[in-house]
Amino acid sequence: MKTIITIGRQYGSGGREIGQKLADHYGIKFYDKELLAVVAKESGFCKEIIQREDERPTSSFLYNLVMDSYTFGHGAAAAFTDIPLSQKVFLAQFETIKSLAEKGPCVFIGRCADEALADRDDVLNIFIHASEEFRINRVRNYPEYNEEAQKGKKITDFMARIDRQRQSYYNYYASGKWDQSATYDMTIDSSLLGIDGTVRLLIKLIEVFEEEHS
Repeated sequence: MKTIITIGRQYGSGGREIGQKLADHYGIKFYDKELLAVVAKESGFCKEIIQREDERPTSSFLYNLVMDSYTFGHGAAAAFTDIPLSQKVFLAQFETIKSLAEKGPCVFIGRCADEALADRDDVLNIFIHASEEFRINRVRNYPEYNEEAQKGKKITDFMARIDRQRQSYYNYYASGKWDQSATYDMTIDSSLLGIDGTVRLLIKLIEVFEEEHS
């Protein structure tokens, strides 16, 4: 196994579980919330700040200026002391993703990892989506939704809010569009195959990918 996997996902589609099962199958590193601890250690930001800013969009007009000037991989972001905190966190996360990828194959969940690794040819970018019914059946068991349910929030509204947040974050920072097939190497409906079926399909895809790139 030599491939790095990035997974974008609709909320409730099982993208995280699929990524974890892939990482377990290959015995490689898995980064979802786990990434935040690494970013905190590498960047010096406290973990609470990184968690607060995690996959949250920013509206600052300074972003394009920063990205045009930022030399990825060389820590140039340190020079931009006046940029918003959310963008400093994004740049630290971006840098950490690139650094972790240099250490070997792994699985990244969300956080524009596909954009961070766009210059590599050993990356497969996947997007997991699913039917509303499939996602509802999963989300109703999520602890974070139980808290919202107690406030009388509709499950569909809760799911839509999380997806809007992910979409806004991705569309702001990345060159592609979140959940659009042209952005990814493959999009998969996990409600069609189930979680384990989707994992098996991705294992086959990785095998073919590595054969073609050997």
